[in-house]
Amino acid sequence: MSIAAVIQGHVVQALNELFQQSFSGKEFQINKTKPEFEGDYTVVMFGLLKPLRQSPDGLGKLLGDHLLQHHSPVFTAYNIIKGFLNLTVSDSYWVDVLTGNYNNPDFGKKEKNGRSVVVEYASPNTNKPLHLGHLRNIFLGWSVSEILDAAGYMIHKTCIANDRGIHICKSMVAWKHFANGATPETTGIKGDHLVGDYYVMFGNEMKKQVADLMATGLNKEDAEKKAPIMLEAQQMLVDWEAGKPEVLALWQEMNSWVYAGFDVTYKRVGVSFDKMYYESDTYLLGKKLVAEGLEKGVFYKKEDNSVWVDLTADGLDEKIVQRKDGTAVYITQDIGLAIQKYDEYKYDSSIYVVGDEQNYHFKVLKLICEKLGLPSSEGIYHLSYGMVELPTGRMKTREGTVVDADDIMDEMINVARQKTEELGKVSGFTEEELLKLYNTIGLGALKFFILRVDPKKRMIFNPEESIDFHGFTASFVQFSHARAKAILRNEAVNETYTPEGNEGLLPLEKELIMLLEQYPVVIEQAAAEYNPSVVISYCYDLAKTFNSFVTEHRVLKAGSEDKKQLRLRLCQMTANVITSGMKLAGIEVPERM
Repeated sequence: MSIAAVIQGHVVQALNELFQQSFSGKEFQINKTKPEFEGDYTVVMFGLLKPLRQSPDGLGKLLGDHLLQHHSPVFTAYNIIKGFLNLTVSDSYWVDVLTGNYNNPDFGKKEKNGRSVVVEYASPNTNKPLHLGHLRNIFLGWSVSEILDAAGYMIHKTCIANDRGIHICKSMVAWKHFANGATPETTGIKGDHLVGDYYVMFGNEMKKQVADLMATGLNKEDAEKKAPIMLEAQQMLVDWEAGKPEVLALWQEMNSWVYAGFDVTYKRVGVSFDKMYYESDTYLLGKKLVAEGLEKGVFYKKEDNSVWVDLTADGLDEKIVQRKDGTAVYITQDIGLAIQKYDEYKYDSSIYVVGDEQNYHFKVLKLICEKLGLPSSEGIYHLSYGMVELPTGRMKTREGTVVDADDIMDEMINVARQKTEELGKVSGFTEEELLKLYNTIGLGALKFFILRVDPKKRMIFNPEESIDFHGFTASFVQFSHARAKAILRNEAVNETYTPEGNEGLLPLEKELIMLLEQYPVVIEQAAAEYNPSVVISYCYDLAKTFNSFVTEHRVLKAGSEDKKQLRLRLCQMTANVITSGMKLAGIEVPERM
């Protein structure tokens, strides 16, 4: 139980005893005391004044005296400032927090609550490699899954491979025209990169054909519809859904190249999935549900045979769910996938980690599922996040201006190498240890820099800014962990010794324990908000406070054995919590740097 919850319980009990009536924690607030005032935690009493017919000072004195008299093991002093009761928590309480938790690597994690959550992330198209934008999605999905797991939920990590549709056919058509039979083996190019090259080639050829058609007098819209390469891609999609053997064979081969490439990237960033879904499977269930929706009157058919849903009464508009040629659109497979996931997991919540450009799509999906009466609809939640941009501007796949995930990781590891070597921190490491260290620092910096931004906000990624051993970076937090471990390598905690704390806690000792005690609350908040930046910011604050502590106070040469053992425990608990918090972001922390 957090100290805030403990204080709340004591205040409720004190109010009940003082006024002989029932109170709950809803009638007042408990906050951390502001730095400019004396005290640790503050009771905000304004909600109590009118019903109790008390003045701020009068109620504050009654409550403060009662807490000190009857709850003295917890509280040692109080002061009142205009409706705020500032309480000082005893040093012995904080020492007990440290003593009881310093060697618990699972501190902060909760027992399983029986609630099931499906988190869908990554969800790439099989017509291009993973890029920097995908990395924000992947890191966010992985971290939210880990945070929810730590908060007690049963987590199922899933991924939908968008392996069919017009965009896939574009790469296939371009390969047929321009590849001359090229494969990853014959070219030495990673499979997802090779297929992505042909998607870009399609775009370039499309531009040429549109320009030629416009030169004959067609407007741009008509030229795009009549471009031969686009007509060929549309026909290929029809042939694919009809099961034409040569189209399916090419589709399977090119997708296999992409999956092999994706697997390499996933392993490199340290993520995995409990279940992989494929749009080529789920769209069939979606089409079946569209047919059922037509019978129920949820959908309607236009004269050209396309199928639509009218959402104007819900404040939206009309949305197509099946094309006039009978082929499925993207939302068709999402309808099928929603019910498939529910049938498999009976989830309480199904989180879709998808960029904010799809906000409309997920409003439509939830409404359609509700209108179809699907049990999956209630738990659908779109975890919307802002796009990643570069200092040079927004990335565009079809123009070939994206930053591939593999390339950005290579660059990050190289920056980590350069910065570490500049600082002269490479002595005593073998070449193998250095390679692992550069990988840990580089990928840690990438994840931290992306996850430190609130998911709702857009962000600009700059590799050079992401590695700084003194800034708001993974490198600084990793260095702080290594610093704690270095102290503990010199002298481990004496497990049989129990610090008495009779000398009293110095301000930085107390501040560090208070911050460590907050870790379970941080996990709860991050889980409630689906926001890893809460954990990232906490880890940075903890590292900053720890560095101030070890800079100002000697650990191994403390004035007494009592102080030394208390400070060693502070080092151990800090190292454990940093390890735990950074792991929730998928970031490793080295033993030494």
